[in-house]
This record gives sequence, C-alpha cells and structure tokens, in this order.
Amino acid sequence: MKTTKYLALLLVTLTLASCGAYNFTGTGKIDAKTFQVNYFLNNAPLVQPGIERTFTLKLQDLIQNQTNLNLVRSNGDLTYEGEITSYTITPMAATADLKAAQNRLSITVNVRYVNKNKDTDNFEKSFSFYYDYPGDQQLIGSSLTTALDVIFERITQDVFNESLAKW
Repeated sequence: MKTTKYLALLLVTLTLASCGAYNFTGTGKIDAKTFQVNYFLNNAPLVQPGIERTFTLKLQDLIQNQTNLNLVRSNGDLTYEGEITSYTITPMAATADLKAAQNRLSITVNVRYVNKNKDTDNFEKSFSFYYDYPGDQQLIGSSLTTALDVIFERITQDVFNESLAKW
C-alpha cells in the first residue's frame, strides 16, 4: 500500500515536472508580459469593408485567450502588425452550362511580428486560407460572417503558432 502511494506520487511529480516548460496551449516560456496588435489595414484590390477590424480583433482575442500576456495599445513586448493583401473570389467548379458550381473566397494577410526581447523571433510572413461555398450563393450577411470566421480562425491560429508556439 505504501509503495503504491509512493509510485503514484512519483508519477504525478514527474508528469508535472516534465510539463513545466509548456502550458496547455502549447506555448513554451514566453519572455514577454505585454503584446499589442496594431490595426491591420485592408490593402486588397477587392475591398470588403470591415474585415480589417474583424481580423485585428480576432487576433487580439486569440492571443488573450491562449496566453497570460496583457494587451496594450503601445510599447508592447510583442507587436503584431500588417495588412490584408488579398481578398479574392474565384470559381472552383463549373456546371454543364458553364456557371460556377462552387466558388472559393481566399484571403491573404501579411504579418510583421516583433519581439523586443528576442530579435531572432521577428518575422514578416504572409498567411492565407480559403472558404468554399456553392456557386449559387452570395457572400452576404451570415454566409460572409461564417466564411470570415473559418478563414480568420485558421489564419490567426497559424500566426499564433508561428510567433508563440513555434510549431
């Protein structure tokens, strides 16, 4: 009985000690206390109003939800900035009468990341993702919101992984 307790205690101790450098979101030790997300401009040739604000807020929310960093307006230890460089809708499949059976919305965001405490982590990189939808559907209202949610969830997670999770 005593041996079982000691083994259980040893197992718990080893498990917790081995996970010390990581938290539940997969980030290692972050040498920062604050972050800022500057407003992402919409420089895409085809402009969809409001998507720059949506992206900026989604990136802020993701970092706040997955780290203990504090969001600041300026002088953050970590800075995210950039612009939406592409917003395109392209037909992906055609029907027999040459109408689009399926369309694809693709968005590309150029991100500049600066870590004041570790210059080797800095990068500038483009992140893209897409959303396919039926050719007879227009992207307005809730369908546009759904498309943006899918695309921005992937892009913001990719930015997070590149900057903080190092995956």
